[in-house]
Amino acid sequence: MFKNIAIAFMCVGLFSGCASMAIPGDSSCNTGFLECVEEPREVQLPTYKKLRQLPPAKTRPIVAVYKFDDLTGQRLSSDGQASFSTAVTQGAKSLLIDALKAAGADSDPAGTWFRVVERGFGLDNLVRERQIIRSTRDSYATAETPPQDVQPLLFAGVILEGGVIGYDSNIETGGNGARYLGIGTTNQYRRDSVVVSLRAVSVLTGEVIINVQTYKTILSVGLGSDVFKFLDMDTKLLELETGITENESVTWAVRSAIEAAVYALIEQGDERGFWKINYPLESDNTTPGTVDGTNTENSNNNPSTDKKLEEDNENEND
Repeated sequence: MFKNIAIAFMCVGLFSGCASMAIPGDSSCNTGFLECVEEPREVQLPTYKKLRQLPPAKTRPIVAVYKFDDLTGQRLSSDGQASFSTAVTQGAKSLLIDALKAAGADSDPAGTWFRVVERGFGLDNLVRERQIIRSTRDSYATAETPPQDVQPLLFAGVILEGGVIGYDSNIETGGNGARYLGIGTTNQYRRDSVVVSLRAVSVLTGEVIINVQTYKTILSVGLGSDVFKFLDMDTKLLELETGITENESVTWAVRSAIEAAVYALIEQGDERGFWKINYPLESDNTTPGTVDGTNTENSNNNPSTDKKLEEDNENEND
C-alpha cells in the first residue's frame, strides 16, 4: 500500500511540470502542497531607482524614438545548438521609453525630464485615429457649431537612436567541487555580458550631439550535491542527486543597461550644455546672509576678532 502511494506521488511530481512544483523552504509558495503560483510584481532595479531620483530638468526636451532594436544577431543556444529564439529581448524600444518616462519620477509621477512623442509603427495608428476624430467632428458639425480642430502634434527636437549592440556568452566560467567516499558537492558559475548604445541626434542639424555606451554582466550559478555509495556488503547501491540553478534574467539585464544609458545621457547633456539639471541648493555649503558660503556666525563669535575690534575702538576714542 505504501509503495503504491509513493509511486503515485512520484508520477504526480513528474507529470505536473517543474513550473508548478514548490521548492522546499520557499516562503512565496503558500498555495498548497507541492504547488507554487507566484504573483506578478513590479521590477525596480537599482538603476531604475537611481534614475527616478534625478533632480528635475530646467526645460524638458521633447524626444522621439523610432527604432531601438537588437543588433547583435545572437541566437539562443541550447545544448550547443542555436535555435530560432533570439538571445536578447526584441522589445528594447519599450524598455527605453519606460526609462525616459521614469527619469525624475520621484518628484512627479509623470516624470520631470523627457517628453516622449510617439513615432515608429505606432505613428500610423495615431494618424489614423486623428483622421477618425476629424471625420466624426465634421459629421456632427453645424452652422452654429463649427468643427473643432485637432490639437497639432508635438515635433521632437532630438531623436534617440541606438540599440543592443553586443551580447557575449561564457566570457568567464568556473567552479569547484569535492568528493569523499562517494559523497560529493559541486558549484559552477558563468558570466555573460550585454552592451547597449544610445545616441542623441539633433533634428535641426543632424549632428550626433551625445553618444553613450553601457555594459551589464549576466550571472548564472549552479549548485549540486550527490551520493553514490554501496551498502550492505556492496550488495545494494544508494544513489542520490540534487541541485539548483539560478540564472539572471537577460531582459532585466538589458533593461538595467538601458536605464544606465539614459542616466549617462542626461549627465553628458548637462555637462555639454544641451540641457540643465536643477540640482537642489545644498544648505551645508551656504549660510543665511552670505553669498560665497562663508559663515558669518563663526566670524562674529571669534575671540581674536572681537579683541581687535575693541582695540580699534579705544584708539579712536583716544
